[in-house]
Amino acid sequence: MLQDKKIILGICGSIAAYKSASLIRLLVKAGAEVQVVMTPGATNFITPLTLSVLSKRPVLVEYFTPETGEWNNHVELGLWADLMLIAPASANTLAKMATGLSDNLLTAVYLSAKCPVYFAPAMDLDMWKHETTQDNILQLQSIGNTLIPPGTGELASGLHGEGRMAEPEEIVAFLSDDIRKKLPLADQKILVTAGPTYEAIDPVRFIGNHSSGRMGFAIAERFAAMGADVTLVAGPVSQTTVHKTIERIDVTSASEMLDACLRHYHDAKACVMSAAVADYTPVNVSPTKIKKQDKGLIVELKKTTDILKTLGQHKADGQILVGFALETDNEEKNAIEKLQKKNLDFIVLNSLNDKGAGFKTSTNKITIIDHKLQKTSFKLKDKDEVAVDICNKVAQLIRGNEKA
Repeated sequence: MLQDKKIILGICGSIAAYKSASLIRLLVKAGAEVQVVMTPGATNFITPLTLSVLSKRPVLVEYFTPETGEWNNHVELGLWADLMLIAPASANTLAKMATGLSDNLLTAVYLSAKCPVYFAPAMDLDMWKHETTQDNILQLQSIGNTLIPPGTGELASGLHGEGRMAEPEEIVAFLSDDIRKKLPLADQKILVTAGPTYEAIDPVRFIGNHSSGRMGFAIAERFAAMGADVTLVAGPVSQTTVHKTIERIDVTSASEMLDACLRHYHDAKACVMSAAVADYTPVNVSPTKIKKQDKGLIVELKKTTDILKTLGQHKADGQILVGFALETDNEEKNAIEKLQKKNLDFIVLNSLNDKGAGFKTSTNKITIIDHKLQKTSFKLKDKDEVAVDICNKVAQLIRGNEKA
């Protein structure tokens, strides 16, 4: 959930500032880009150099950096960030945030931030329990800031109780969970297929097609970015997944893809079948390599099980099933026939006659036809952008089914 997120990490003057080093490492490991902004008091507890090395960015403390002659623009910083995290958040800084006081770069960035703001308090027990501190926290929450609750344990003063800043691992988990909950497809299970299938003739040769799997992988990545629990059944491709939440199942043949889909279809809210599954497979597979002969070779073929049709026959109420139609002639007619025969909610039509569409390209040009035969055509786009259009249509149908 933190992949490619731009995060401002505000660090206040607290003994808990030593935990910031571990926190930065975890955020960076999760794929985030971290810009550290410290209060002057925080530099007494941990050096900016340490945090700069870990974040791979200059640490900002003052409005003006004498060493570089650069002005640190708090407005630009506030616009740059996808989220702002203040950890540790001292009682002093919380009071400034709650009252709009801006006497250092960190509080100025906070007041300029257009993104969600999270704060993880760190202070002694009596400071934490003080009525004014609790009022400040309530005030911050009332205007949309999110509290990451402190833990209970031994404090710097020697007392035992509330006030310990949450551990770095807990903070990262809290951020990831909170972001995920707010995404449009949070906790929805989605099944996606991608790539070709290879049907063996012998241990060396196979029947296959030119599908690279790029479209299906882009769809899986987009669903994951929207918060869905994605299961991706992939034929033999060189594509890789980025979102770590995607469960990838690698298969080779049509029968293996069918088995994998049937195992996961029952729990899926939606299923997008973008794989180019072989329609035929050899009747007999030689256990050894077939040697080259002067006479020709005849390979007898039989139909594979139609995966999309099989899933359509078992589709539950409220479940969404999407298919693809890659055509060379009579495109719309063939797509509509497939849509209706296989009990689909909508079909994604693309034609090899359109330049830049189809296999082994970074782009695609599609038309979505729904079960009411309403058509929506899109211009030629990068496949990542095409995936957005397809996934938004699925999300729209899911929301519609939930309201019904």
